[in-house]
Amino acid sequence: MATSPSPIRLVIFDMDDVLLHYDVHARQSAIALMAGLAPEEVARRIWDSGLEDAADAGRLSAQAYLDAVAETLGVPFGEDDWLRTRALAMTLTPDTIGLASAVARGTPVALLTNNGHLMKTYFDTLVPELRAVFGTNMHVAAEFGTKKPDPAIYRRLAALYGAAPEQAVMIDDKEVNAAGAREAGLYAHRFRAAPELDAYLRSLSLI
Repeated sequence: MATSPSPIRLVIFDMDDVLLHYDVHARQSAIALMAGLAPEEVARRIWDSGLEDAADAGRLSAQAYLDAVAETLGVPFGEDDWLRTRALAMTLTPDTIGLASAVARGTPVALLTNNGHLMKTYFDTLVPELRAVFGTNMHVAAEFGTKKPDPAIYRRLAALYGAAPEQAVMIDDKEVNAAGAREAGLYAHRFRAAPELDAYLRSLSLI
């Protein structure tokens, strides 16, 4: 890809499966053990039902989400349970964190993840290494009342940092999310591996 005609003023990184590996099956298995259910049943009750999506899009407060999970599982489920089962599913990927850090030396960076309000509360507990790169620029979709790939979320985030859509870049592992960013007017790269991302960032003179 050629260098952008407008100077890039913001580079947005997804979190799960870009800056870290997210093992959703491990998380579902841990919750299943608590509830005495099969992991597939946990996936059906929380993920397939739309409950997780509702939290990610900001339609549920942190407490409403925890209450809904407890109700659908039939067992108590609090913040400590959420934190423990989320943490065990996350493994940081140093190569992509290094690329984000390299970009940050010359261009503002932000993090945008499809997650609910609990993740916003626990960024510093779960991923302090990312805070060191992104500072206060770490966002969950729930803050915006919608989630990726809604084009509105990318425009709102870019505007928050004083960037026009064509001055911003989205890095995401899901093609549907990259497509939503392009629809919003941003540059976008579907993340597959760090070497490809390195080449893409270099093509935009960001590293």
